[in-house]
Amino acid sequence: MHRFFLPEDCFTQSSVVITGKLVHQLRNVLRLKAGDHIIVLDNSGWEYDVRLKALGGDKIEAEIVSESPVTGEPRARITLYQALLKASNFEVVLQKCTEIGVAGFVPIVCERCVADEPNSGKLSRWQNIIREAAEQSQRGKLPVLHKVTSFTEACESISGLSLLPWEGEKLRGIGKVLRNYPRSGRALDVSIFIGPEGGFTQREVGFAQSHGIMPVSLGPRILRAETAGLVAAAIALYELGEMDGI
Repeated sequence: MHRFFLPEDCFTQSSVVITGKLVHQLRNVLRLKAGDHIIVLDNSGWEYDVRLKALGGDKIEAEIVSESPVTGEPRARITLYQALLKASNFEVVLQKCTEIGVAGFVPIVCERCVADEPNSGKLSRWQNIIREAAEQSQRGKLPVLHKVTSFTEACESISGLSLLPWEGEKLRGIGKVLRNYPRSGRALDVSIFIGPEGGFTQREVGFAQSHGIMPVSLGPRILRAETAGLVAAAIALYELGEMDGI
């Protein structure tokens, strides 16, 4: 069944009112009709089975048939601090990491970044990519896209378990660090720092370490910048029990 995130003000106790571009998609692209069902989400972890009613004009009215908590949202919160990347590579990171369960993205500017900072149009496109990936992967909440910040500001703002995959780290593997980290039975928040195409500089690694961020290895192979975040996040979610089957 088709799934769509809606703004909170679209919901009442027993119905939803759909407006904007989604009206065109439902009526003219998907060609849905009165009586058809879709799933809508309010970005709080709940989903609603709704029956479409009137599809005329510039809005669509729908009746809420049932509601239930979304089961596809991880308890562990992974925040990916991803350096800006060239071309569409940053978009690949947003899409794929949303699919696997990353909770938030912080675009960071590092010494070796060559990509320009995003304008408002690109930020809007990034939000759409996140939303569509979250709908497709049956997420219950939209990952948060934070404002672009510098590497130093990001390091100074973090707390808790923070990891920096780095090709120069030869002793600590990311999986072992996560397995041995004390959890006390609670869901864990993890920050993961990923560098640009040229990697982090030695100065940046030292600065991160001085703020409690731990360099870790992703193994003997050198990964591309748009691959490393996906691999690191997937390992973290697996080690935290978020990839187990039923």
